[in-house]
Amino acid sequence: MVSFRALAPSLTRITIAAAIGAALHIGQGNPNLIDEKAVEFSRAVLAQTDVDGEVISCEGPKDNAPAFMRRERVGTGKGPKVQFVIDPVDGSTAASKGRKDAISALVCAPTSCFQVLPDDGYYFKVATDHHSVGKISLDMSVEEIVRTVAQEKDLPLENFTVIMLERVRHLEILKGLRKLGVRIILIPDGDIAGAVATCIPSSGVDLLVGAGAGPEATIAATAVKCLGGTMLVKVWRDKKDDPTRLDRLRVEGVDVDKIYNEDDLAKGDKLVFAASGVTKGELLDGVRFIPNGAIASSICIRLPSGTVEKSETTLRFKGHPIYKQFLT
Repeated sequence: MVSFRALAPSLTRITIAAAIGAALHIGQGNPNLIDEKAVEFSRAVLAQTDVDGEVISCEGPKDNAPAFMRRERVGTGKGPKVQFVIDPVDGSTAASKGRKDAISALVCAPTSCFQVLPDDGYYFKVATDHHSVGKISLDMSVEEIVRTVAQEKDLPLENFTVIMLERVRHLEILKGLRKLGVRIILIPDGDIAGAVATCIPSSGVDLLVGAGAGPEATIAATAVKCLGGTMLVKVWRDKKDDPTRLDRLRVEGVDVDKIYNEDDLAKGDKLVFAASGVTKGELLDGVRFIPNGAIASSICIRLPSGTVEKSETTLRFKGHPIYKQFLT
Protein backbone atom coordinates (compact mmCIF):
# COMPACT_ATOMS: atom_id res chain seq x y z
CA MET A 1 0.00 0.00 0.00
CA VAL A 2 1.26 3.50 -0.85
CA SER A 3 2.09 5.49 2.30
CA PHE A 4 0.69 8.96 2.89
CA ARG A 5 4.20 10.42 2.64
CA ALA A 6 4.88 8.70 -0.67
CA LEU A 7 1.51 9.80 -2.01
CA ALA A 8 2.03 13.51 -1.35
CA PRO A 9 4.07 14.60 -4.38
CA SER A 10 1.76 12.78 -6.81
CA LEU A 11 -1.26 14.83 -5.74
CA THR A 12 -0.21 17.59 -8.12
CA ARG A 13 -1.37 15.31 -10.94
CA ILE A 14 -4.93 15.96 -9.76
CA THR A 15 -4.61 19.75 -9.78
CA ILE A 16 -2.74 19.66 -13.10
CA ALA A 17 -5.66 17.79 -14.66
CA ALA A 18 -8.15 20.31 -13.28
CA ALA A 19 -6.02 23.21 -14.51
CA ILE A 20 -5.75 21.79 -18.02
CA GLY A 21 -9.46 21.01 -18.23
CA ALA A 22 -10.24 24.58 -17.18
CA ALA A 23 -7.57 26.18 -19.36
CA LEU A 24 -9.06 24.68 -22.51
CA HIS A 25 -11.93 27.17 -22.08
CA ILE A 26 -10.14 30.31 -20.87
CA GLY A 27 -11.81 33.49 -22.09
CA GLN A 28 -14.95 31.84 -23.41
CA GLY A 29 -17.15 33.65 -20.90
CA ASN A 30 -18.58 30.55 -19.25
CA PRO A 31 -17.39 30.01 -15.65
CA ASN A 32 -19.61 26.95 -15.22
CA LEU A 33 -17.90 25.30 -18.19
CA ILE A 34 -14.52 26.09 -16.60
CA ASP A 35 -15.61 24.39 -13.37
CA GLU A 36 -17.29 21.49 -15.16
CA LYS A 37 -14.18 20.58 -17.13
CA ALA A 38 -11.90 21.03 -14.12
CA VAL A 39 -14.04 18.60 -12.13
CA GLU A 40 -14.29 16.16 -15.05
CA PHE A 41 -10.53 16.03 -15.67
CA SER A 42 -9.52 15.88 -12.00
CA ARG A 43 -12.13 13.24 -11.20
CA ALA A 44 -10.62 11.04 -13.91
CA VAL A 45 -7.16 11.33 -12.35
CA LEU A 46 -8.51 10.73 -8.86
CA ALA A 47 -10.16 7.53 -10.10
CA GLN A 48 -6.68 6.19 -10.86
CA THR A 49 -5.00 7.45 -7.67
CA ASP A 50 -4.16 4.81 -5.05
CA VAL A 51 -6.11 6.22 -2.12
CA ASP A 52 -9.23 5.29 -0.22
CA GLY A 53 -10.46 8.85 -0.48
CA GLU A 54 -13.42 11.04 0.28
CA VAL A 55 -14.11 14.62 -0.81
CA ILE A 56 -15.54 16.22 2.31
CA SER A 57 -15.88 19.72 0.88
CA CYS A 58 -15.73 21.32 -2.55
CA GLU A 59 -16.16 24.94 -3.56
CA GLY A 60 -19.07 25.52 -5.91
CA PRO A 61 -22.47 24.75 -4.33
CA LYS A 62 -22.99 28.34 -3.12
CA ASP A 63 -22.93 29.54 -6.72
CA ASN A 64 -24.67 26.43 -8.13
CA ALA A 65 -21.46 25.65 -10.00
CA PRO A 66 -20.31 22.16 -11.03
CA ALA A 67 -18.46 20.50 -8.14
CA PHE A 68 -17.54 17.21 -6.55
CA MET A 69 -20.41 15.77 -4.56
CA ARG A 70 -20.14 16.08 -0.82
CA ARG A 71 -18.74 12.87 0.65
CA GLU A 72 -17.93 11.66 -2.87
CA ARG A 73 -15.74 8.56 -2.75
CA VAL A 74 -12.59 8.88 -4.84
CA GLY A 75 -9.51 6.81 -5.60
CA THR A 76 -8.89 3.15 -6.27
CA GLY A 77 -9.59 2.20 -2.66
CA LYS A 78 -6.18 0.53 -2.42
CA GLY A 79 -4.17 3.26 -0.71
CA PRO A 80 -4.22 5.21 2.55
CA LYS A 81 -7.56 6.40 3.90
CA VAL A 82 -7.63 10.15 3.29
CA GLN A 83 -9.96 13.10 2.94
CA PHE A 84 -9.84 15.98 0.47
CA VAL A 85 -11.03 19.57 0.37
CA ILE A 86 -10.99 20.66 -3.26
CA ASP A 87 -11.44 23.85 -5.23
CA PRO A 88 -11.35 22.73 -8.86
CA VAL A 89 -10.82 26.34 -9.95
CA ASP A 90 -10.34 29.18 -7.50
CA GLY A 91 -11.06 31.99 -9.92
CA SER A 92 -13.39 30.40 -12.45
CA THR A 93 -14.91 33.79 -13.33
CA ALA A 94 -11.44 35.26 -13.86
CA ALA A 95 -10.48 32.31 -16.07
CA SER A 96 -13.70 32.62 -18.08
CA LYS A 97 -12.67 36.23 -18.85
CA GLY A 98 -9.05 35.40 -19.58
CA ARG A 99 -7.82 37.18 -16.46
CA LYS A 100 -5.01 36.30 -14.09
CA ASP A 101 -4.91 34.58 -10.69
CA ALA A 102 -6.95 31.41 -11.34
CA ILE A 103 -5.61 28.17 -9.84
CA SER A 104 -6.76 24.65 -9.10
CA ALA A 105 -6.09 23.63 -5.49
CA LEU A 106 -6.67 20.85 -3.00
CA VAL A 107 -5.60 19.69 0.42
CA CYS A 108 -5.34 16.11 1.62
CA ALA A 109 -4.95 14.56 5.06
CA PRO A 110 -5.89 11.45 7.03
CA THR A 111 -9.52 11.36 8.14
CA SER A 112 -10.88 13.87 10.68
CA CYS A 113 -8.07 16.42 10.24
CA PHE A 114 -10.05 19.16 8.45
CA GLN A 115 -12.63 21.52 9.89
CA VAL A 116 -15.23 21.90 7.16
CA LEU A 117 -16.45 25.45 6.57
CA PRO A 118 -19.49 25.01 4.31
CA ASP A 119 -19.77 26.85 1.02
CA ASP A 120 -22.59 28.96 2.49
CA GLY A 121 -21.93 32.67 2.65
CA TYR A 122 -18.55 34.25 3.41
CA TYR A 123 -15.84 34.08 6.06
CA PHE A 124 -13.42 36.86 7.05
CA LYS A 125 -9.79 35.82 6.64
CA VAL A 126 -6.38 37.14 7.59
CA ALA A 127 -3.15 35.38 6.59
CA THR A 128 0.52 36.19 7.01
CA ASP A 129 3.86 34.50 7.61
CA HIS A 130 5.68 33.15 10.67
CA HIS A 131 6.65 36.56 12.03
CA SER A 132 3.16 37.20 13.40
CA VAL A 133 2.18 33.80 14.78
CA GLY A 134 0.43 34.51 18.09
CA LYS A 135 0.72 38.28 17.60
CA ILE A 136 -2.53 39.11 15.81
CA SER A 137 -6.22 38.51 16.48
CA LEU A 138 -9.48 39.17 14.69
CA ASP A 139 -10.51 41.14 17.76
CA MET A 140 -8.06 43.75 16.44
CA SER A 141 -9.04 46.25 13.75
CA VAL A 142 -7.59 45.82 10.26
CA GLU A 143 -5.39 48.86 10.93
CA GLU A 144 -4.04 47.29 14.12
CA ILE A 145 -3.37 44.02 12.31
CA VAL A 146 -1.48 45.81 9.53
CA ARG A 147 0.62 47.81 11.96
CA THR A 148 1.41 44.73 14.04
CA VAL A 149 2.43 42.58 11.07
CA ALA A 150 4.53 45.42 9.62
CA GLN A 151 6.27 45.87 12.96
CA GLU A 152 6.97 42.14 13.32
CA LYS A 153 8.42 42.09 9.79
CA ASP A 154 10.36 45.31 10.41
CA LEU A 155 8.79 46.97 7.40
CA PRO A 156 7.71 50.61 7.04
CA LEU A 157 4.06 50.92 6.01
CA GLU A 158 4.98 52.37 2.61
CA ASN A 159 6.83 49.11 1.82
CA PHE A 160 4.11 46.86 3.21
CA THR A 161 1.86 45.00 0.73
CA VAL A 162 -1.69 43.81 1.37
CA ILE A 163 -3.53 41.53 -1.04
CA MET A 164 -7.32 41.31 -1.12
CA LEU A 165 -10.24 40.41 -3.35
CA GLU A 166 -11.71 43.33 -5.25
CA ARG A 167 -15.24 43.23 -3.89
CA VAL A 168 -17.90 45.78 -2.91
CA ARG A 169 -18.00 44.20 0.56
CA HIS A 170 -14.38 45.30 1.06
CA LEU A 171 -14.81 49.00 0.26
CA GLU A 172 -14.51 50.18 3.87
CA ILE A 173 -11.46 48.01 4.45
CA LEU A 174 -9.92 49.37 1.24
CA LYS A 175 -10.49 52.96 2.34
CA GLY A 176 -8.76 52.27 5.65
CA LEU A 177 -5.78 50.60 3.96
CA ARG A 178 -5.35 53.53 1.59
CA LYS A 179 -5.29 55.94 4.52
CA LEU A 180 -2.47 53.90 6.03
CA GLY A 181 -0.45 54.31 2.86
CA VAL A 182 0.31 50.63 2.33
CA ARG A 183 0.69 49.03 -1.08
CA ILE A 184 -2.46 47.15 -2.15
CA ILE A 185 -2.91 44.37 -4.70
CA LEU A 186 -6.55 43.90 -5.69
CA ILE A 187 -7.25 40.53 -7.24
CA PRO A 188 -10.40 39.55 -9.16
CA ASP A 189 -10.47 36.04 -7.68
CA GLY A 190 -8.15 33.60 -5.98
CA ASP A 191 -7.68 34.28 -2.28
CA ILE A 192 -6.06 30.84 -1.82
CA ALA A 193 -3.06 31.93 -3.87
CA GLY A 194 -3.08 35.27 -2.07
CA ALA A 195 -2.90 33.62 1.34
CA VAL A 196 -0.10 31.28 0.28
CA ALA A 197 1.86 34.16 -1.24
CA THR A 198 2.02 35.90 2.15
CA CYS A 199 4.20 33.03 3.41
CA ILE A 200 6.60 33.02 0.46
CA PRO A 201 9.26 35.74 0.97
CA SER A 202 9.98 36.19 -2.73
CA SER A 203 6.31 37.01 -3.49
CA GLY A 204 6.53 40.49 -1.99
CA VAL A 205 3.09 40.02 -0.39
CA ASP A 206 2.84 40.54 3.37
CA LEU A 207 -0.81 40.18 4.38
CA LEU A 208 -4.11 38.84 3.06
CA VAL A 209 -7.34 40.34 4.39
CA GLY A 210 -10.96 40.05 3.33
CA ALA A 211 -14.02 37.85 3.12
CA GLY A 212 -14.24 34.80 0.88
CA ALA A 213 -15.72 31.31 0.68
CA GLY A 214 -15.37 28.53 3.23
CA PRO A 215 -13.64 25.66 1.40
CA GLU A 216 -10.93 28.09 0.28
CA ALA A 217 -10.34 29.05 3.91
CA THR A 218 -9.55 25.45 4.88
CA ILE A 219 -7.39 24.95 1.79
CA ALA A 220 -5.45 28.16 2.35
CA ALA A 221 -5.04 27.55 6.10
CA THR A 222 -3.53 24.14 5.39
CA ALA A 223 -0.95 25.64 3.04
CA VAL A 224 -0.19 28.48 5.45
CA LYS A 225 0.30 25.99 8.29
CA CYS A 226 2.65 23.89 6.16
CA LEU A 227 4.68 27.06 5.52
CA GLY A 228 4.82 28.00 9.20
CA GLY A 229 2.52 31.01 8.90
CA THR A 230 -0.74 31.93 10.57
CA MET A 231 -4.30 32.27 9.30
CA LEU A 232 -7.35 33.46 11.22
CA VAL A 233 -10.92 32.94 10.02
CA LYS A 234 -14.38 33.78 11.34
CA VAL A 235 -17.90 33.85 9.97
CA TRP A 236 -18.52 37.06 8.01
CA ARG A 237 -21.91 38.55 8.84
CA ASP A 238 -23.64 40.61 6.21
CA LYS A 239 -26.98 42.40 6.24
CA LYS A 240 -27.79 40.66 2.96
CA ASP A 241 -27.40 37.18 4.47
CA ASP A 242 -30.28 34.73 4.54
CA PRO A 243 -31.60 34.95 8.14
CA THR A 244 -31.35 31.16 8.49
CA ARG A 245 -27.69 31.01 7.43
CA LEU A 246 -26.20 30.96 10.94
CA ASP A 247 -28.54 28.14 11.94
CA ARG A 248 -27.46 26.16 8.88
CA LEU A 249 -23.80 26.67 9.77
CA ARG A 250 -24.41 25.50 13.35
CA VAL A 251 -26.06 22.34 12.05
CA GLU A 252 -22.92 21.73 9.95
CA GLY A 253 -20.74 21.95 13.04
CA VAL A 254 -19.48 25.52 12.63
CA ASP A 255 -19.05 27.63 15.78
CA VAL A 256 -20.36 30.92 14.36
CA ASP A 257 -18.73 32.95 17.16
CA LYS A 258 -15.31 31.28 17.05
CA ILE A 259 -12.12 32.64 15.55
CA TYR A 260 -10.53 29.66 13.82
CA ASN A 261 -6.79 29.47 13.29
CA GLU A 262 -4.67 27.28 11.04
CA ASP A 263 -4.48 24.52 13.65
CA ASP A 264 -8.27 24.46 14.04
CA LEU A 265 -8.87 24.20 10.32
CA ALA A 266 -6.07 21.72 9.57
CA LYS A 267 -5.24 19.46 12.49
CA GLY A 268 -2.17 17.28 12.91
CA ASP A 269 1.11 17.12 11.04
CA LYS A 270 0.23 14.93 8.06
CA LEU A 271 -1.01 17.53 5.62
CA VAL A 272 -0.54 18.18 1.91
CA PHE A 273 -1.43 21.23 -0.18
CA ALA A 274 -1.22 21.03 -3.96
CA ALA A 275 -2.06 23.62 -6.59
CA SER A 276 -1.59 24.24 -10.30
CA GLY A 277 -1.98 27.47 -12.21
CA VAL A 278 -4.83 27.90 -14.67
CA THR A 279 -3.94 31.48 -15.60
CA LYS A 280 -0.77 33.36 -14.62
CA GLY A 281 -0.91 34.84 -11.14
CA GLU A 282 0.89 35.83 -7.95
CA LEU A 283 1.77 32.24 -7.06
CA LEU A 284 1.97 30.21 -10.28
CA ASP A 285 2.22 30.49 -14.04
CA GLY A 286 -0.82 29.46 -16.06
CA VAL A 287 -1.23 26.52 -18.40
CA ARG A 288 0.59 26.92 -21.70
CA PHE A 289 -0.55 24.77 -24.61
CA ILE A 290 1.97 23.31 -27.03
CA PRO A 291 1.41 21.05 -30.07
CA ASN A 292 -0.34 17.91 -28.74
CA GLY A 293 0.28 18.83 -25.13
CA ALA A 294 0.55 21.43 -22.38
CA ILE A 295 2.95 22.81 -19.78
CA ALA A 296 1.61 23.24 -16.25
CA SER A 297 3.12 25.02 -13.25
CA SER A 298 2.47 23.49 -9.80
CA ILE A 299 3.37 23.69 -6.15
CA CYS A 300 3.17 21.00 -3.47
CA ILE A 301 3.70 21.77 0.22
CA ARG A 302 3.60 19.17 2.95
CA LEU A 303 4.01 18.43 6.62
CA PRO A 304 5.70 17.16 8.69
CA SER A 305 8.76 18.01 6.59
CA GLY A 306 7.70 21.50 5.51
CA THR A 307 8.95 20.64 2.04
CA VAL A 308 7.96 22.99 -0.78
CA GLU A 309 8.19 21.59 -4.31
CA LYS A 310 7.60 23.83 -7.30
CA SER A 311 7.47 22.05 -10.62
CA GLU A 312 6.83 22.51 -14.32
CA THR A 313 5.19 19.53 -16.02
CA THR A 314 5.13 18.93 -19.77
CA LEU A 315 2.30 16.63 -20.81
CA ARG A 316 1.89 14.86 -24.13
CA PHE A 317 -1.77 14.22 -24.79
CA LYS A 318 -1.49 11.55 -27.47
CA GLY A 319 -1.75 8.15 -25.85
CA HIS A 320 -2.01 9.60 -22.34
CA PRO A 321 -4.29 7.42 -20.15
CA ILE A 322 -6.28 10.44 -18.95
CA TYR A 323 -6.14 13.20 -21.53
CA LYS A 324 -6.62 11.13 -24.67
CA GLN A 325 -10.22 10.36 -23.68
CA PHE A 326 -11.11 14.07 -23.50
CA LEU A 327 -9.12 15.48 -26.39
CA THR A 328 -9.81 13.11 -29.30
